Amino acid sequence: MEEHKRVITSQGDSMTQKGLYLYCITEAFEKLDLSNMGVDDNRVYTIGYKDLVAVVHDCPAAAYDSKDRELVKKWVMAHQGVVEHVWERSGTVVPFSFDTIIRGEESITAEQNLIKWLETDYGRLKEALDKVRGRAEYGVQIFWDPKIMADKIVEDVPEIKKLHDEMKSKPAGAAYLYEEKLKSLVRKEMEKRADNYFKQFYREIRSEVDDMKVDRAKKTDNNLQMIMNLSCLVIKEEAKGLGEVLDGLDSREGVCVRFTGPWPPYSFVGA
Repeated sequence: MEEHKRVITSQGDSMTQKGLYLYCITEAFEKLDLSNMGVDDNRVYTIGYKDLVAVVHDCPAAAYDSKDRELVKKWVMAHQGVVEHVWERSGTVVPFSFDTIIRGEESITAEQNLIKWLETDYGRLKEALDKVRGRAEYGVQIFWDPKIMADKIVEDVPEIKKLHDEMKSKPAGAAYLYEEKLKSLVRKEMEKRADNYFKQFYREIRSEVDDMKVDRAKKTDNNLQMIMNLSCLVIKEEAKGLGEVLDGLDSREGVCVRFTGPWPPYSFVGA
């Protein structure tokens, strides 16, 4: 919901102007005592409009910025902690990313600006809440072991197996040429097989989720290669079905699955 960012406006000196740090939007629910559990131990409270509730804390109208990576990590963890606490208690949230700050304008306070935005985007926010009601986000990352897969390809593909066996009987010079050709064939087959795995795994996983987003694959610190990186939106009571599909994929030789969650639905309604 990229349009949320338009509520972050600024006039004047952001270091002295009051702002509101926004964690999430939810629907009216029993009053929570969030005390000082916010970023930098700030007191977290709510501001309402009709049946919508914004979860915020007071702050200067300036970004949370630091070169101290541990401090930034602490801030992000506190942000996520508040969102998860509200999500667990209310059941449904539109979460916002870390460091979303609402600022006032020349003739309007940050709180007035927030309420104005809630009024303007009321219908859109209600739709977003309806979309994720009773649902949670799960992370799915699928890896394979390139060495195991390469060995399987040598055994499974007749043309490659024949070349591999012939190479063993060749003198060093000829064996080198065979080896380079073998590497090229294995690499092409690996790319083809990775594409086939992706399509097959995608179909199996998609059948068990309400919505799914494909994220960029990441490099790993071990010998595994990530071939899929997904964010999945799932009805909480039906997450078992997704888990069973992933167990089946994880049992394949050379394949490894990482399944995380449940989380608030950042990837599907957050800003």
